[in-house]
Amino acid sequence: MIRWGRIAAAYAVFCAVALALTWPRGGPLHYPRAHDGPSPLGEGSAALWSLGLGIAFGLALIVASRITVQRYTWAQRLHLELQPFARSLSPTAVIVLAVLSSAGEELLFRSLLQPWMGLWPQALLFGLVHQLPGSSRWVWATWAFFVGLALGALFQFTGSLWGPLAAHALVNGVNLMFLKRHEVGPLAEPSRLVALPDSDACP
Repeated sequence: MIRWGRIAAAYAVFCAVALALTWPRGGPLHYPRAHDGPSPLGEGSAALWSLGLGIAFGLALIVASRITVQRYTWAQRLHLELQPFARSLSPTAVIVLAVLSSAGEELLFRSLLQPWMGLWPQALLFGLVHQLPGSSRWVWATWAFFVGLALGALFQFTGSLWGPLAAHALVNGVNLMFLKRHEVGPLAEPSRLVALPDSDACP
């Protein structure tokens, strides 16, 4: 099995474990509110609100990633470090990984761990497991931390996992294709200080 196939299989295992552990409490798609009170949106509309907000958040993240890659060296460096893996994927592999990675991570971190650990600890753990070898490891981990925090807040506020699932799958699928196809220019070199001539010096 090729590399992306092993990753897909690992995410499938995450899904199975999270489903088995969350099913007894009423299923993985609903936030357990024993200590948080009822959803402010009501049970009937929670899934729709969650899905709409999740799609909007996913689109905002996609736009933000395009802007940062165009403007900031740290984003360009991260793009270059992630690009070799994205280029090894076929369009089918991108779709499979987008679906399985979003399902596996949302079921594990948001549905299973968040009600037990809390919003901030699950986001911190989510960020830490998104480190990668290279100079951009903490950039990627920090980005993942804030994304995990936002997705966890969406899950807790709406009481439905549909929004985080949709946002995660949308971002992963679109951004993997962006990584695969988009070329960044040469990284900007740090500006060098130019010594000014001493005004008191003789010509």
